[in-house]
Amino acid sequence: MDENEKDLNSQGQPEKQSGPAGRRYIKIKPFVLLMMAFGLILATAGVTFFALTVGDDKVVEVVSPQTDRSQFKKLFDAYDAVKKEYYEKVTDEELVNGAINGMIESLGDPYSDYLDEVEAGHLNESISSSFEGIGAEIQERNGHITIVSPIKNSPAEKAHLQPDDIILEADGKSLQGMSSSEAVLLIRGEKGTSVKLKIQRAGLEEPIDVTVVRDVIPIETVYAEMLDDEVAHIQISSFSENTYKELLAAIEDMEKDGMKGMVVDVRQNPGGLLNSAIDISNLFVEEGKPLFQIENKGEKPEIYYAKDGRKIKIPVVLMIDGGSASASEILAGAMKESAGIKSVGEHSFGKGTVQTPQQFKDGSNLKLTTAKWLTPDGNWIHEKGFEPDFPVAQPEYAKLPYINPETSMKEGTTSMTVLAAEEMLEAVGYDPGEADGVFDEHTENAVKALQKDEDLKVDGVLEGDTTYALMDKLREKIKTDDPQLKKAAELVHGQLK
Repeated sequence: MDENEKDLNSQGQPEKQSGPAGRRYIKIKPFVLLMMAFGLILATAGVTFFALTVGDDKVVEVVSPQTDRSQFKKLFDAYDAVKKEYYEKVTDEELVNGAINGMIESLGDPYSDYLDEVEAGHLNESISSSFEGIGAEIQERNGHITIVSPIKNSPAEKAHLQPDDIILEADGKSLQGMSSSEAVLLIRGEKGTSVKLKIQRAGLEEPIDVTVVRDVIPIETVYAEMLDDEVAHIQISSFSENTYKELLAAIEDMEKDGMKGMVVDVRQNPGGLLNSAIDISNLFVEEGKPLFQIENKGEKPEIYYAKDGRKIKIPVVLMIDGGSASASEILAGAMKESAGIKSVGEHSFGKGTVQTPQQFKDGSNLKLTTAKWLTPDGNWIHEKGFEPDFPVAQPEYAKLPYINPETSMKEGTTSMTVLAAEEMLEAVGYDPGEADGVFDEHTENAVKALQKDEDLKVDGVLEGDTTYALMDKLREKIKTDDPQLKKAAELVHGQLK
């Protein structure tokens, strides 16, 4: 999704960016309002629009004053026909919104969008406040609502939703053909409420049902820990207004703990404030070297350079994956091409366009793709992404589907869900026998062993708290037994020798 730059407050007015470094980078142009948009996040307000603002003036005109209006006669004729002859009453607002939606959809661009007053109201909620929802960035791709990345520690992550999962339905309502903003209105909701999603996952023949209980979405964006006596693991989950300060505090803490090298982890990071990405990129790139470029329509690319300030001098390795998008990729490009920092993991998402929004008087919002962003060397990674220097795939058990705790499985049950449960049991150390989708005596014994270890009722039935315990164990294994992180730490250690 990703996305994901945002600086619109709840009143829909541009917020000032914090942090001294970010302000020094941006050249203010009095005639430009430039926003880098990186997707939609399913949080409390539903839609969160991430953007970089430069200047205060409007940029987009739907119809230029110089345009020959006669070419719109066909549109007005259609409007008159609908108003006069359609068998039900329809409002001017409905027709105008529909016409604009159709015009934007004809572009075939998933990042250009029109938000009506209600949708735009959700968009204008601030990322710095508390959020309630499922916590996943989504994007419309080829008529399907697709997950770009779940947010760390969110209900979506705990429900094992994964990048590239297609959301077919929300509470029984098809999302086919909807825009991201329309889908958000169905998926978002208050803490404690649930939404039943029908998910199509690559590699599975049949869709799976996933019930997600909405919650407050964590706003902490930096997580740091020492992997050993020398190397720290610093994960950045998004680029929000406080991420740079959080990162500096985390680095200081890790230095106190003896950090001599670090792994910077932006896996599953859908993006965020561009100024935050600039500030963080500046930590790793020498003064005077390029961070990224912006190429507006019909103009030569404008290069943004690293400034002086705090610099990281110790060995660093970056981790990326298919959920690393937008601002994460700006950081990846700066680190790769201007700092020579190696990366580990899987192919990144690939989002290399710039969106410019226009606020209308009625509160609605038009967002158009107006430019490209390029890497320091001038590469456009749109729909291509970055290939890591050291490709390392996650194990297959990290891609297992969510199991609904309301589904009861016991001896004699046969299904694809049983197969997933057997593979989970095997991954966390309980022998279910042959993983064949048949809940037999071996599977029952494995479930009983799990129940005994977790102080649960030992009946061999996989449902409820037993299912939650199994998925919690799998999530912990994915976290602790991480081949990508192990490889990244190995590379850092290699530089310390």
